[in-house]
Amino acid sequence: MDFLPIKRAILSVTDKSGLADFASFLTERGVELVSTGGTHKKLVAAGLKVTSVSDVTGFPEIMGGRVKTLHPRIHAGILADKDNPGHMLTLDELRIQSFDMVCVNLYNFADAAAKGVDLRAAVEEIDIGGPCMLRAAAKNFHSMLVVPDPSYYPRIQADLEANPGGVSLALRRELAAETFARVSAYDGMIAKYLASAPL
Repeated sequence: MDFLPIKRAILSVTDKSGLADFASFLTERGVELVSTGGTHKKLVAAGLKVTSVSDVTGFPEIMGGRVKTLHPRIHAGILADKDNPGHMLTLDELRIQSFDMVCVNLYNFADAAAKGVDLRAAVEEIDIGGPCMLRAAAKNFHSMLVVPDPSYYPRIQADLEANPGGVSLALRRELAAETFARVSAYDGMIAKYLASAPL
């Protein structure tokens, strides 16, 4: 689709700069917000209505947060091709709601590594669910908007204000390409660290 209406968004961010204002903008446009952990707390503190990921999945965050968004009710909602009737029928049959936006930025692994913590502690700062959601949304940019960094909030707001039908395909593709570049760089940084860090 050329223009994607934004009706439901999942937000899970490490960098919370500008988050409350961006989420408020979305809420004012009738967007349902779903969120995790610290992001959820930040949005609730800002007075916004937000659904927890656990309420969507019906499953608590476990293993100290290692497993929270890795669930079919999240990933099917992100990966469904809205132009594919079979995908939409599957969502309907399984009572899964689709998402339109994934707003995620990753754990700051570089900072953890720079602090000189031991290998086991550093490994805990490797984001798993975030890259999975980013890659899924970027792959499905024909049906999704992926937002990998707060610096894009103003452009997205401007695009939504300029296009009553939703976010343009051109911006969605641009952000998908940027997302894959960021995830690739993130993985490369981790690979370099693991190859040289003392056991």
